[in-house]
Amino acid sequence: MSATVIDLRIEHGGPALGLGTPRPRLSWRLDGPSGWRQSSVEIALETRSGATRTSVLETDEQVLVAWPFADLGSRERVLVRVRVTGVDGSVSPWSDPTPVETGLLLPTDWQARPVGGAWGEAPGTDRRPSRVRRGFRLDAPVAAARLYASAHGVFEAEINGARVGDDELSPGWTSYGSRLRYRTHDVTELLVEGDNVIGAWLGDGWYRGRLGFNGGYHDLYGTDLSFIAQLEVDLVDGRRVVVATDDRWEARVSPISFSGLYDGERHDLRLDDDAWSIAGADLDGWTPVTVAGRDPATLVAPEQPPVRCTEEVRPVEHWRTPRGTVVLDFGQNLVGRLRITVDGEAGREITLHHAEVVQDGELYRRTLRLAAAEDVVTLRGDGPVTWEPRFTVHGFRYAEITGWPGDFDPAAVVARVLHTDMERTGWFESSDTGLNRLHENVLWSTRGNFVDIPTDCPQRDERLGWTGDIQVFAPTASFLFDCSGMLGSWLQDLAIDQLPDGTVPWFVPRIPGGPSWEPIEPGAVWGDAAVLTPWTLYERFGDAGVLARQWDSAKAWVDLILERAGEDRVWDEGFQLGDWLDPAAPPDDPADALTDRHLVATAYLHWSTRHLALTAEVLGRDDDATRYGAIADEVRAAFVGRYTDGRGRTTSDAQTAYGLAVEFGLIEGEEARAGGDRLAQLVAEAGNRIATGFAGTPVVAPALTRTGHVDRAYDLVLERSCPSWLYTVDMGGTTIWERWDSMLPDGTVNPGEMTSFNHYALGAVADWLHSTVAGLAPAAPGWRRVRFAPRPGGGLTHASGRHLSPYGEISSEWRIDRGAFLLTVALPVGTSGSVWLPDGTTVEVRHGRHEFRCELPTAAGEAAG
Repeated sequence: MSATVIDLRIEHGGPALGLGTPRPRLSWRLDGPSGWRQSSVEIALETRSGATRTSVLETDEQVLVAWPFADLGSRERVLVRVRVTGVDGSVSPWSDPTPVETGLLLPTDWQARPVGGAWGEAPGTDRRPSRVRRGFRLDAPVAAARLYASAHGVFEAEINGARVGDDELSPGWTSYGSRLRYRTHDVTELLVEGDNVIGAWLGDGWYRGRLGFNGGYHDLYGTDLSFIAQLEVDLVDGRRVVVATDDRWEARVSPISFSGLYDGERHDLRLDDDAWSIAGADLDGWTPVTVAGRDPATLVAPEQPPVRCTEEVRPVEHWRTPRGTVVLDFGQNLVGRLRITVDGEAGREITLHHAEVVQDGELYRRTLRLAAAEDVVTLRGDGPVTWEPRFTVHGFRYAEITGWPGDFDPAAVVARVLHTDMERTGWFESSDTGLNRLHENVLWSTRGNFVDIPTDCPQRDERLGWTGDIQVFAPTASFLFDCSGMLGSWLQDLAIDQLPDGTVPWFVPRIPGGPSWEPIEPGAVWGDAAVLTPWTLYERFGDAGVLARQWDSAKAWVDLILERAGEDRVWDEGFQLGDWLDPAAPPDDPADALTDRHLVATAYLHWSTRHLALTAEVLGRDDDATRYGAIADEVRAAFVGRYTDGRGRTTSDAQTAYGLAVEFGLIEGEEARAGGDRLAQLVAEAGNRIATGFAGTPVVAPALTRTGHVDRAYDLVLERSCPSWLYTVDMGGTTIWERWDSMLPDGTVNPGEMTSFNHYALGAVADWLHSTVAGLAPAAPGWRRVRFAPRPGGGLTHASGRHLSPYGEISSEWRIDRGAFLLTVALPVGTSGSVWLPDGTTVEVRHGRHEFRCELPTAAGEAAG
């Protein structure tokens, strides 16, 4: 019996339209009988002319298989199918054909130039955004059409009155001087024979809008607001018509008078003209565009899905304040914006304010700092209208509406959730409802902070790609979502923005940071994203290509910090954030942690050097692997000599210090057991309350588990007093907080400046929920081999985890029944695994569904009921 190809994917998945590579990699998932294994694959390519080529590869690999044909050219469209042969000689049916189409691969393919309104570029002048348009005529029916579009700023395109695509805030945020994404749209159905119009709305976005702290900075990438588009239309008679942005376009001031990511949007519907992008409309006030410059070599195809609206949330409660405004509670801290349906007289202004929390029945907005988070629409009085802002996004659970006409109907408002539309790949559930809510909070914080780049928070005047935050959280994010394309793209900007000496910026893309962050200094945990985040993508998605692409960046970072450490291999100088936001740190000094920040820096020096050696090994750089492996050993010895007593005690007698020492392999054997014992003792002495910041949180529960203290790890994770993970749940949190006590036990907001209610870093514990509670962890790159090792405890009676790996769905589900432990695991074709049972039994498994039973140790069985 043969297998069946059930999912043929191109590169990082999603529709393969407008690919930026001439050699896209292929992956496929299989369904097959028990014991079936692939021995070879046949790949067929069909061109537009109907010609077919095939290639047979003798391989058992299914993930990111190299393109076996000649390079594709720009705009080339082919169909790809695969069929596989098993070691038993059985041959699968051909897969359904998958279309593959490249974008504009060469700078010479581009005719488009950036165009925008001839106003607003100079400081102190009219900064209103513009709309741009151009009419054109097609003298034959359309066979196919593609729009390649980008902007200096953000844009929404229209053709003949219809919106193009459903992406939001395009083209997203990259290091614009070196990389500006364009997206490809199939617009065949929007065009007609005869007269047509193409146009675009424009907004400041990240390119020209306010970014950063303490008032921020404008015009970081340029002063123009411009549309860049190339519409290519293939007519049925074989001709191609190209309509590119150039001096034949026209512009007009937009009815959106202001848009900013921090401050919101103002839209006067009285100035709108619904027919502005429709042929034949009688329009006035349009003037010639200004043409800006752009090196087409910097225009790149996206590797990640766009930002989209992925969900709509209705208010669960509303009330009127003494001031007469309406406050809405959506029941969930989310990232997006409001869509309202309203009818009122011309000139009426409706104002929408947003906040994460309320205090005394009113929006509490201090935590927004200088972000206004205010949207205003002015009605034109011609009947009911449905409106939402176009070019802003807010982090909020609560919204206040001012100026609503007449009686308020909560059904007239919906919150639209926006984030990068990554495929969800991870699920977790247990018998503990608090633990389930904690996991849901992690999921929502991931969604809210993956808005084109991985940000630190979505609500205040910051929203930056902090390198340390994603470094500690990437393993969790990679379980929950297929973020391979998004993080791979972001890492390219990290390498671009890296300083010549190897220093990694605190946040990427790099912007001016003010006196606190300029000049940029190398900092452990944050800079280590250059090495450790590519490794996470390799480990979780099987992508060795990201290791190769980021090698120079990773090596430059390690070489720099080794130089800083000097011959003694201890990094004990320079500015360090250390265990940032340790709960013991005072509100005004989040870096003042219990753990010596140089201990943290030296631990990370070892960990990154070790992983650079592993990276070199994967890439076949044997000399580098040997060299950096030996240096990592030297750093480990230096750490033991400087920061331990040689018997497992660390000089900083703190949870983070022991967690790092154990999990990073800095202490081993008896020393590690002694360190784990002391860690467990510290947790007990703290009443099972957490005492770690960003650096220590990902490692403390795993270190306890590794050293035989899984029960103490459960005690830590299930603790409900402050500070703890479940404290945030009990206080009504629906996302992960920046501080353990962002809200104080009395219900007031922490007075510290760094007080966000949507910050994923402390949610890194979810990786322990997946690997230890549910028992799912990768044992080979891409989950090709899986370790099933659930560790029951904490009174839980059941738990489960599922992960959609590159090979297919992997699952682990256990329950306790009258002292017996019952486990069911499942593996897809192409993978294998080892199963560890609580009685110490280890079993090897191949793909398929497997059930196990063993008796639990008496204490565990009694605790679970």
